[in-house]
Amino acid sequence: MKVLALPVAVAAMLLILAQNTQSVYIQYEGFQVKLDSVKKLDKLLEQPKDFWRTQRDPSILCSNPALPSDLQPICKNSKAANIFRALRNISQEDCELCINVACTGC
Repeated sequence: MKVLALPVAVAAMLLILAQNTQSVYIQYEGFQVKLDSVKKLDKLLEQPKDFWRTQRDPSILCSNPALPSDLQPICKNSKAANIFRALRNISQEDCELCINVACTGC
């Protein structure tokens, strides 16, 4: 039984690594975040509740438990609102095709 468990564990680890290496990342202002996380950020910001306040005050967004974990360190930055805005703009500029130099991992 132990002989079979080892290959299964190795296969599971390889699958996890393969998923991580296929992610597209955006690098901006010293932060590296997944493109998928920025897409989730877009959905959070599209919610009409407090939209304009959230645009100016990122603490509302940062207190949302649905904010992806790789975006949370941005909340500690004094320029968080501008960084979130820039990440959204970069993600909408064909990042999945890696046309923008801020995008990596294609």
